[in-house]
Amino acid sequence: MSVARVTEISSTSTKSFEDAIQQGVERASSTLRHVQSAWIKEQQINLDDGKVVGYQVNMLITFILEDTL
Repeated sequence: MSVARVTEISSTSTKSFEDAIQQGVERASSTLRHVQSAWIKEQQINLDDGKVVGYQVNMLITFILEDTL
């Protein structure tokens, strides 16, 4: 039997939503062990003078908790 935890993170990129997602998943995987999935909760763009200057995603990361025994 396994138990999972879900945590929400935010990631940004100046390139694209896909790049923001990739960076967020890579960073979460380097900090958390046993990352199993990610769910994209929200996407938004950041504007400067009417032009897109950034892409932001909020995502839920699911990872399996280790046994303490």
